Amino acid sequence: MRTRVGIVGAGPAGLMLSHLLHLRGIDSVVLESRSRSDVEETIRAGVLEQNTVDLMVETGLGDRVKAEGLTHSGVELRFAGRGRRIDFEELTGRSVTVYPQHEVLKDLIARRLGDDGDVRFEVSDVTVHDHLSDTPTISFVDKDGSEQLISCDLVAGCDGSRTGTRFLIPETQVRTDHFRQYPFAWFGILAEAPQTSEELIYAHHERGFALCSTRTADVQRHYLQVDPEDTVEQWSDDRIWDELHKRVDGEGAEVREGTIFSKSVLQFRSFVCEPLQHGRLFLAGDSAHTVPPTGAKGMNLAIADVVVLSNAMATYFETRDERGLASYSETVLPRIWRAQHFSYWLTSMLHTVPGATSFDLQRQIAELDTVTRSAAGRTLIAENYVGVAFG
Repeated sequence: MRTRVGIVGAGPAGLMLSHLLHLRGIDSVVLESRSRSDVEETIRAGVLEQNTVDLMVETGLGDRVKAEGLTHSGVELRFAGRGRRIDFEELTGRSVTVYPQHEVLKDLIARRLGDDGDVRFEVSDVTVHDHLSDTPTISFVDKDGSEQLISCDLVAGCDGSRTGTRFLIPETQVRTDHFRQYPFAWFGILAEAPQTSEELIYAHHERGFALCSTRTADVQRHYLQVDPEDTVEQWSDDRIWDELHKRVDGEGAEVREGTIFSKSVLQFRSFVCEPLQHGRLFLAGDSAHTVPPTGAKGMNLAIADVVVLSNAMATYFETRDERGLASYSETVLPRIWRAQHFSYWLTSMLHTVPGATSFDLQRQIAELDTVTRSAAGRTLIAENYVGVAFG
């Protein structure tokens, strides 16, 4: 087979890259180890920055997100039993949209297949060869068990946090991995229940952080800070609701209960790979970086990566100008590190670290009070939460 861009991974980065390239008349092949149903049914968080929603609408992916997405013009930070609202629209003129990642993937897959895009699910043994040459190839075994080989000009590694493509960049000579493991995890639930709030609630409490978010009017997504060694079996439904009430309830808020139908434990990590390119290989999305979910940046960063990468690739194919490709890492890394800072800041301000003393807790409350009382502090949160322009 021959294509101009070989894309490893059918997550948000890989599928959006393929879609954007198609709009510029550039063919690609997307390779994914999971089945289509697995990709579309794996439940993930879904807070979309205004930039992401605008891009989806502008590129023909916006029908469902406009019809089904929930526009949120603010969030509430709760601490010391009270809440302070961060008004995004008042502070920035922008908002965010709650629309789950798996719904974004459904939209992307339907559009790529509708445009006769080449997306191959259930492949195995995907291996990139000769990415330092002008003629890289990708070998794989298709779902029928046949060995295949793709010849391409450029390769995009969009294969997520369990990436194989990242390790094609030599660690000792070229690649630097920046990594932080946090001393807590999130216990997440999906519940058939009424909304606790029309907007997200981020709650600081001495017992640990809690987040009340929503998926639809009838399905809610809530999180509790837990020990990273905790398991699903340790948390009964009664224990979960009791803990959410203790951490969230208070003046102006009360958690509304329902039937829990999904439980999971989410580990907390921050990671950045530098550089995000090597020869004809370019990394995007979780293969290049991960952030704690506190700042709702993961999928939005993946989309921002491929906006830059698709433009650089298109310019290369249209004019043979390689400057955009050569500067891909230095273009996207400032945004990535800004998102890392914001996610780390919110995480450290809202979570209770193991062994925290009364001094630590009172300092956090003072920080939250200072930030939310100040117009400058609220604006800083709002600007980062709704996202800066792509570029």
